[in-house]
Amino acid sequence: MTPIKVLLADDQALLRSAFRVLVDSEPDMQVVGEAADGAEAVALARSTLADVVLMDIRMPGTDGLAATRMISADPDLAGVRIVMLTTFEVDEYVVQSLRAGASGFLGKGAEPDELLNAIRVAAAGEALLSPAATKGLIASFLAQPGGAGEGPEGAAYSERLAALTGREREVLVQVAGGHSNDQIADRLVVSPLTVKTHVNRAMAKLGARDRAQLVVIAYESGLVRPRVE
Repeated sequence: MTPIKVLLADDQALLRSAFRVLVDSEPDMQVVGEAADGAEAVALARSTLADVVLMDIRMPGTDGLAATRMISADPDLAGVRIVMLTTFEVDEYVVQSLRAGASGFLGKGAEPDELLNAIRVAAAGEALLSPAATKGLIASFLAQPGGAGEGPEGAAYSERLAALTGREREVLVQVAGGHSNDQIADRLVVSPLTVKTHVNRAMAKLGARDRAQLVVIAYESGLVRPRVE
């Protein structure tokens, strides 16, 4: 089995060292580079073709958000998945991170097993959005002027939604609710494989990099409207 190639991007050398020891202790993954700022992270992503980048949001110079945008915009790096590292799980930059192309985010205080699982989840192309993180994402959309579905990005996505089948739209709504393929399969009384097929087709039609992007698109297009509890 080819190990998952992991790139560490954080301005704190001590934290990078701790992450390296943890990641390299796993037989199915290895650290292929360390970056102290966003510009270095982008350069290393290109030279190492890492599978997953653990990206700190706040770094001097080019921050993690800008670096994520650059990586996501590079066609040669389409297979690179980015997990944003935040001090707090619900971060003010969460929505921007996901829009920029991140697969999800993780609090820096996460347990070692959570970090390793996050790398595996991201490498598999899944979204890394915990219930608390999803609530934060929805709250951010609620706080935006005009609401979801009314901006230029929302209008563009609304047009693309017309290409989805009824079932694909149904699955997209479930994905936006933070449900896994198995949970969606139970809810719609279909097989998990069928759900995965619908998710992949929706991603292709909507130009989404991964599942996290589907969540953003569902809200930006207005297909899913956040409810105030």
